[in-house]
Amino acid sequence: MAASTKTTAITVVVVLVIVIALLAIFKPEKEFIFIDDDHQGESYMLWGLLAPAIAIGLALITRRVYTSLFVGILCGVLIYSMLDPDIAFQALFTGNGEEAQGLAATLGSLDNIGICVFLIVLGAFVYLMRRAGGTSALAQWARNKLKTREQSQLMTMLFGMIIFIDDYFNCLTVGSVMKPVTDEYRVSRAKLAYLIDATAAPICIIAPVSSWAGAVSGYIEGKGAFETFINTIPYNFYALLTVVFVITIILLKFDFGPMKKYEKNAIETGDLFSGANIGTAPVDTDISDHKGTVTDLVVPIILLVICCVAGMLYTGYLAGGTDFYSMISDCDACIGLPLGSFFAFMLTLAFYYYRKVIVFDDVWASIPEGFKAMFPAIMILILAWTLKGTIDLMGADLYVANLVQTNAAGLEYLIPLVVFVVAMLLAFSTGTSWGTFGILIPICMALFLTDMTMMIISMSACMAGAVFGDHCSPISDTTIMASTGAECELMTHVSTQFPYALFVAAVSAVCFLIAGIVQNAYVPLLVGVALIIGGLFVMRMIVRSKEAAPASE
Repeated sequence: MAASTKTTAITVVVVLVIVIALLAIFKPEKEFIFIDDDHQGESYMLWGLLAPAIAIGLALITRRVYTSLFVGILCGVLIYSMLDPDIAFQALFTGNGEEAQGLAATLGSLDNIGICVFLIVLGAFVYLMRRAGGTSALAQWARNKLKTREQSQLMTMLFGMIIFIDDYFNCLTVGSVMKPVTDEYRVSRAKLAYLIDATAAPICIIAPVSSWAGAVSGYIEGKGAFETFINTIPYNFYALLTVVFVITIILLKFDFGPMKKYEKNAIETGDLFSGANIGTAPVDTDISDHKGTVTDLVVPIILLVICCVAGMLYTGYLAGGTDFYSMISDCDACIGLPLGSFFAFMLTLAFYYYRKVIVFDDVWASIPEGFKAMFPAIMILILAWTLKGTIDLMGADLYVANLVQTNAAGLEYLIPLVVFVVAMLLAFSTGTSWGTFGILIPICMALFLTDMTMMIISMSACMAGAVFGDHCSPISDTTIMASTGAECELMTHVSTQFPYALFVAAVSAVCFLIAGIVQNAYVPLLVGVALIIGGLFVMRMIVRSKEAAPASE
């Protein structure tokens, strides 16, 4: 439950006073960091990590995400400016003068505007699909075809794996389509949010054709970038083992940690939120006239997938791509997704008019309704983007990358494990996996110029660790949109999925240690699968024995 307003206010004031006092006493100085020709600049060293640490810590304590993010931004600005009001104002609103990273720049960024437009169009899509009766028809189909909670969860996972093009698109589409199905079988929204998140970034990072594949390929220097990305897939243990983990917990009917409470309440009482404030617009589940069929949901989704892929390919073509893979590698998802979704929206309107399942007033209502549904996510994203820009101003990512480069010599077989852990911490703290790619992948390439196998293993470790951070951080775009897609309160989603992700990350760390020694993908992967399945079996036996103990006495 969220902390009271008074308690939150006191906590915020105490944090700000401590930060100001520390700055006044220690007066940290910047240090120039040189990594390579593309990554060099000034850093406040560990001070640069204080802002995201404060934002994440406050969010976990107070469960007030907006306040926590804003305080994190404010602390970052205070550190960057060294309490100078003029520099603080400039940093908060415009950045450092050379690279726009402040709040105003966040609001004016073409990429950020594109994502916000994409969110609003998807919200309008959801409204129209519900209004046409497509979601109601799917729920009815689920009642007839799916017989168990496990089947509804497996269907959610399968749907998430099918939509592998982009994690933003994945989170919101899967959430809007599967909510009526999982609600029917009393799957908690916390569990739905986890299923969505677990099949978003972890699936996109191992999909050869996705916006993530294009982004990673763009960070790999020289020819053969896409081929190098393909070679990293078998070593991406966190992504692969996440799939194994999700299937196992569904089939075992086993949950642990905070998730167990939410699932128990959903099953026994039908309370899908365990009394938590869902933090998004309420869902009106009976707004259609029930004229629609499953076709009215399937066809728009197919149109959305085709048009979004076409939109990304088009941006890749404009960037100079000449074939399919080069266009995917050079694509701009922040432009291609809203472009594709707009055309899909227009085609869907034509389809619905032809089917006579909506009226003209529904079209006008869909845009404001879509904006209302997505407004909480947009607000959080704006604050998260601004915090990320503040972190970049202080050079926190360069500082962490420099630690890896200067302390890895002589421990070649441990480097994949070290890179994995550093990528986890960096992505979790900054809320960005792509930024983590941009810093650590060039370092991995520089460390192993003559050993291609170890280079690929280390790059895979970077991707896996970055996906973990993206998967778990409360300031991550994907985490925010997974909670939005499931209509689950953000910090509920973070707290319930973190033990699951940490379990998989611990097993993945063992796999990367083994991979660094044997330099083979399949031996550590088999070990990881055995540890995931065996560990969950053992945990379930222990939990059930403890639950049965009082009854037997």
